[in-house]
Amino acid sequence: MRSTFGGIEISKRGILTQQAALTTSGHNVANANTPGFSRQVVKMVAAEPIEYPGLQRSTIPGQMGQGVLFTEVSRIRETFLDKQFANENKSLGEWTVRQDTLEKLEAIVNEPSDTGLRQVLDNFWNAWQELSKQPDNLETRAVVKESALAVTDAFNHAAKQLNDLTSDINDNISVKVTQVNSTLKQIANLNSEIYRVEGLGNNANDLRDQRDLLIDQLSKVVNVTVQEEPNGYHVRMGNQDLVVGDTPTDFTTDMATAAYPTDLNSGELYGLLYSNAAYVTGYKNQLNSMVSTIVTAVNDTHKQGYTLQNPATKGGEFFSPVTDFSNAALTMKVSSNITDNVENIAASLRVDPATNKVIKGNNELALKIANIKNEKYNFDGSGVQKIILNGGTFDEFLRAVVSEIGVQTQEAQRQASNQKILVDQVDARRQSVSGVSLDEEMADMIKYQHAYNAAARSLTTFDEMLDKVINSMGVVGR
Repeated sequence: MRSTFGGIEISKRGILTQQAALTTSGHNVANANTPGFSRQVVKMVAAEPIEYPGLQRSTIPGQMGQGVLFTEVSRIRETFLDKQFANENKSLGEWTVRQDTLEKLEAIVNEPSDTGLRQVLDNFWNAWQELSKQPDNLETRAVVKESALAVTDAFNHAAKQLNDLTSDINDNISVKVTQVNSTLKQIANLNSEIYRVEGLGNNANDLRDQRDLLIDQLSKVVNVTVQEEPNGYHVRMGNQDLVVGDTPTDFTTDMATAAYPTDLNSGELYGLLYSNAAYVTGYKNQLNSMVSTIVTAVNDTHKQGYTLQNPATKGGEFFSPVTDFSNAALTMKVSSNITDNVENIAASLRVDPATNKVIKGNNELALKIANIKNEKYNFDGSGVQKIILNGGTFDEFLRAVVSEIGVQTQEAQRQASNQKILVDQVDARRQSVSGVSLDEEMADMIKYQHAYNAAARSLTTFDEMLDKVINSMGVVGR
């Protein structure tokens, strides 16, 4: 005779399993908006059936089922999509930083505009042109001086802004290095905790979600590859180990600089280092080359002429000579002789040999300096970096620099936009697998609720049967 107590055990297992499923669905719903959370499911299996004993075999047909058991609570996660996300995310981080830097450079260059370097330089050449019409007029000379001061101010300001941008990038590099270091330590700690929890036979689902979220964040900053090993995630950047088990690498700015651009070849940190080296330093070099050429050309020409002083006096340096190419734009200034006395501005190439006095009405030098605008020059990069244009005028050179920045910015914007689309697509695919669907969870909760109620009703039925057997059987006729 089959035991009624077996039915009670089956009902109990049903209640406990459906209760676990309901609790897991509630956990999913509660974390529907939690970043990095992966949907969890209860894995149910039929309990091992039993066969009634007999001499050789049971005479009762079939085996008796023993209800349901849940073997584990597991998370739904696709490793391939995680790796694809990290791969696309690092490129998004790199191009986002490069785009940001180039847009800041465009704002510094401020071309084309009515207040940019080109306009200031045009005003300077035009002032010399006006001086050629009245070479002995002090007011016109004052205009030349003021326009020259405006040129030096414009170049000084642009150079200072570039230096400030370099400082901002260096500060951001330090922030990113600190962020990476902190993330590596958290991953190592989670490796240790997950190893402990799963060593006891449990699934550390929520801890694994936290660790994967940290990997997602890290992948945007530096290019990382992740390999799961028995003691946790083994995180690498190129050939450099960042996390091995519960041991993180002490990530520093020097380490990042040394790894660039071999092991560190993508991500926000790479983008910052690249932007500083290729964009900001490059534009500084172009600017310094232009200033150095302007100063040399104007000074060499100015020294050929004569000032308003008598006896005839040769014009000296119009701009202070460049002594440090790397700071040419930052230190550019008008010679103190010019700022102190506009009569020291040379405009004439003629001297009366009889009196040794300058012919003040002569305008040849003023015209010659004004014509520098149309002369072609070989711009010297001082070996720092390749110059964008050689054999062109100052206006052509500046146009070429502005065009290059514009093209680079447009390309960075296109790449960043494309990468954002790719990252969003991969993340959408991940969410379709791992994300929580509230509609699906609600439907599951109703399903588990009905199963729980049915198991409880079954338990009540078996309880009533046992009550009948225990309290009512054998008392007939009493």
